[in-house]
Order: sequence, then structure tokens, then C-alpha cells
Amino acid sequence: MSAELPAILLPEASLRHPESTKWLKYPADVLPLWVADMDYAVAPVITAALRERASSGLGYFQYLQPEPGVSALLREKLATQSITELPEGGIRSLPGVVPGLYASVLGLTSPGDEVISMTPIYPPFMSAIADYGRHLRAAELVHGEAGWQIDWEALEAAVTPGTRLLMLCHPHNPTGRVWTQAELARLAEFVLRHRLWVVSDELHADLSFQGAHQAFVSVNPALRERTVTLTGPCKTYNTAGLGIGAAVSHNLELLDRLARASVGVMGSASAMSMTMWIAALTGGAQWLETVMAQLLANRDLLTRRLRAELPWVRYSPPEATYLAFLDLRAHPRAADIQAFLLSEAKVALNDGLTFGPGYQGFVRLNFATSPEILNEAIARLVTALS
Repeated sequence: MSAELPAILLPEASLRHPESTKWLKYPADVLPLWVADMDYAVAPVITAALRERASSGLGYFQYLQPEPGVSALLREKLATQSITELPEGGIRSLPGVVPGLYASVLGLTSPGDEVISMTPIYPPFMSAIADYGRHLRAAELVHGEAGWQIDWEALEAAVTPGTRLLMLCHPHNPTGRVWTQAELARLAEFVLRHRLWVVSDELHADLSFQGAHQAFVSVNPALRERTVTLTGPCKTYNTAGLGIGAAVSHNLELLDRLARASVGVMGSASAMSMTMWIAALTGGAQWLETVMAQLLANRDLLTRRLRAELPWVRYSPPEATYLAFLDLRAHPRAADIQAFLLSEAKVALNDGLTFGPGYQGFVRLNFATSPEILNEAIARLVTALS
């Protein structure tokens, strides 16, 4: 395995290409460990498939049948995550998972309705709720010696007669939690008792260090009629510039509601994005294994150095994703910590406040980079924070 690792690593000069949001947002002396792109070369099987389609001379960039090759492969993939017995039409193409979040809010709730989510949470969850006149009922996670945990009392307190939808992130962004079978089962009981719809963002399912992913909908058969699962390849295969995703449900009416709510504005996946996903699903396993080995090594490197050099930083190693959520509230500059680190350490991180109103003083760090860049970034953080 280790002999394969250099094949995914890119030199910094290649990372600073003129279209990179991650590497060009900040000045050249800043190391960007913020937005969720990986600093790794895309799988050769993907680039080969894209090149073949572009150069084949077949000219098939016209209107296409919806994901003709993706659905069957995705059914096989979802079965490994315990999503089985999907009806015909139970997989609907999306231009990405974020549009799916917005469509779920539009299709499964009405203006003025309340939506529950557990904070801190990926910012588009909150914007999808607020942008369309719905109201967030936030249930804050608790962070203690056992890591990030669901606060079941807070979850119950968040429900009112006006609550219609639970927006779940599994695995969780930004904390990296993989919810256990017991947690998912208890969450299912909560959903069914309060008769909530569910949209479960499972975009990071393939990036778990805990073994095979178990989809939320699989833990209780009754969830099949109430749940839409969102998935896509962009985080797993580092292809955010090729937008594509899928909404999955056993309840076709829920998918129809999403489609009706977003008709005319949703758009569709591109021909090249479908080619990319097919290539990833058929030939990307070895590349992904290599990437996961690198991510695990980087996570452990980050954990060792933080515990040795910044022991006051509260941090639970993520169980999935390549994102670490660091609690720096003990620092004197906690009120503007992201700006402070950008100025003093020359390291760009995501500001915790964007993940919920109670998270000023936190930062999210993306460790999907080379060990050299990660070590240099940590050294800069240690110097600034000490």
C-alpha cells in the first residue's frame, strides 16, 4: 500500500492552478486547509474515461437519457450500505447534493414550517432552511470525553407541532462522527414517533474509517416511507467540479415532491459527470483504498501533534471524512480565531461560526493534503496559538 501513495500526491505548483477555489482564494503565502477538496490526483480510471468520451468522435453530448449507466451501478453500491429493494424510479439524478438539500426543504415542508437539524452542521443545511422561509430548530450536539454525542433531551425539546422535517448528516460534517447502530435506531424511533420526514445527507459514506457504512433508512423498515437519502461521488473521488448526485427513496411520492418543487430550476447532471461516476463505481476501488490509507495517516498525524504540542485544544479525531473540528475557545483570540490564524499563522481554515451560532471559536481543518503540507500547517498553527 505505501508504495502506491506517492501516485496520488500532487506538487504544490500543480495545486495552485488558475481555477482552484481552494488554493487561489487566499494569498500565495497562505496554506489552504479549508474547503472540502482533496489535494490528490483524480483516479486514473476517471481521467481515462473522460478523455475517451471527449475524443471518441461519437459526439454524444446531446440530450441524454437520465443516468443510463449510473442507476444500475448505484443500486449495487447502495446495497453494500444496506439500501435494498428500491423500486423502479427510486433513484433520481441531481446536479449535486446541495441542490438536493434545497429541493428537500422545498418539497417536504411549507413556508413557516420548522426543520430540525443537529448543530454544528454543514452550512447549506441552515441556508436551505432560511432561504425559503422555514425555521431552524437546532439541537446542539454535546462534546465531551466520549467525543461528539447526540443530545437526546435537546432533540426532544426542539420538536413542536410545527416541525415537519429532520435534516440528518451521516457521516457528520463537520465533526466526523459516524452514528452507531444504536444511535440510528434511537433516532429512527424519534422520527417515527413525531411523524417527521427525513433527508439524510450521506455524501461522505465512503470516507469512513469505521468500516462499511450503514444508511440511516436501513435501521427500521418504517423509515422507507419517510426518508430521502442523498448521495454523490464528489467527496469520495475528489470531483466537485463535475457536479452530480442522486436522491434515493423507497417512497416515489417523496421524490416526486422534490422534483415538483424544483421544476425548471434544478438542472441536470452533465454527460461528463455521468461518465466520471460510472468510471468511479466500476474502477475506482484501488485508488480509493490508497486515498483512505493516506487520510488515516494524516488524521493520526494531526491527532498526535495536537495532543503533544497543543494539548489544550479540544478535538475528537473524526471517524469519517477528512475534516477535523477544533475547539479553540480557550484562546484569547477566540472571538476572531479564523481571521487571527489567517493573519498570524498564514493558514486558512473554515470559521466555526458558519456551522451554527454557538460555534465561534471553533475552526474546521481539512487534512486531505500531503504530509509535508499538513506538517507545515500544524507547525504554523502551533507557533501562532502558543
